[in-house]
Amino acid sequence: MNITLDEKPSTTPSLLRSLQTFFTNPQARAVGLVFTTESLSLGGWVAHIPYVKEKLHLTDAGLGMVLFAMPVGLLLMNPLTGWIIARLGAARTCFLSALVLCFSTLIPINAPNVALMAFGLFLVGLSAALLNVAMNTCAADVEREQKILIMSSCHGMWSLGGMVGSLLAGILIAIHVSPSIHMLAVTIALLLLTVALRPILATIPAQPPTESSAAFVKPNMLLLLMIFIGLAVAMGEGAALDWSAVYLHESTGASSQIAALGFGCFSLAMTIGRFMGDAIIPRFGAKRILSVGSLVAASGLLLAILVPVPLVVLAGFTLLGAGCSLIAPILYTASMRVPGIPAATGLATFATFSFIGFLAGPPVIGFVAEAYGLAYGLGLVVVVLVLSAFISRKVNV
Repeated sequence: MNITLDEKPSTTPSLLRSLQTFFTNPQARAVGLVFTTESLSLGGWVAHIPYVKEKLHLTDAGLGMVLFAMPVGLLLMNPLTGWIIARLGAARTCFLSALVLCFSTLIPINAPNVALMAFGLFLVGLSAALLNVAMNTCAADVEREQKILIMSSCHGMWSLGGMVGSLLAGILIAIHVSPSIHMLAVTIALLLLTVALRPILATIPAQPPTESSAAFVKPNMLLLLMIFIGLAVAMGEGAALDWSAVYLHESTGASSQIAALGFGCFSLAMTIGRFMGDAIIPRFGAKRILSVGSLVAASGLLLAILVPVPLVVLAGFTLLGAGCSLIAPILYTASMRVPGIPAATGLATFATFSFIGFLAGPPVIGFVAEAYGLAYGLGLVVVVLVLSAFISRKVNV
């Protein structure tokens, strides 16, 4: 039996109109740039993971263990996100968590040992978890107040930041710019952007907090199914983020410059899909997109595994990005419409578990890679994505 969300009236804007609405609306644009800030910070770090892995002489399993520091930070922070946002407001929380994230990414890239690297990643997990919920809350507040659709475009800005960050890293690696200098420059630029956005974010009307909306909740069956789909897609995103460069460099023999493009190709496909999302989701239906998207993502990653040739692997990560592109925006919006659960609580709960997949997935891949090879670690993600495609057919969103 299908499980159904409460119906939500929707319009079907044209692609041009949806993009125009997003980019000409100051509040929507500001929230989108916050999404970009997070992915630029993470994308810059990700491109240099092979460098840090080699510098600290880490094995696949060793790298996976250190990367677990990020989901540990997430697990400690996410149950508190609703409480913090309810008291500080989503806009102020965005500002503060973005500042901490910018500074945190400087630590692992410069860490002289594993302990300091783990501490830096722990701080990244804390701040990214809080920023993730706060910026999605801001996007939902803008949608509710102005009666417009911007969630998919905001996630498109996240993907755009990842793409730009990956391409910039590839260029800087090619001209032998120090990773430390690169991340310092990114941090300074993002700090200036964050300060500039603060006055606009402060104008976004927030939903009045309730006692229940600030609490973490035990998921019901509908939310559990959505969480599994979100976990699967987040694992795919995490695989591209943390392992695409390593897989291209070590399994296909690609140069460091080409390896850095793996996440860039993934993000390019994500960006295009998400900027189209606010127009095509109402037209084709969220349920169909969830199912087809999961299968496309699984097919792309499987292609990268079966044909370990740099250009084919880049094409595979592109398909992975295309398949994953619209699933997160659909589920973030749907998590705020689960019957019997306050909107803010549903969002915080879903974000907690889906972000676990994003951060904990890569370390799990590392453990499997150490025992059986990286291709098998990525193969685990393929299996989970296929399962999510079948589960998507049971959930009407």
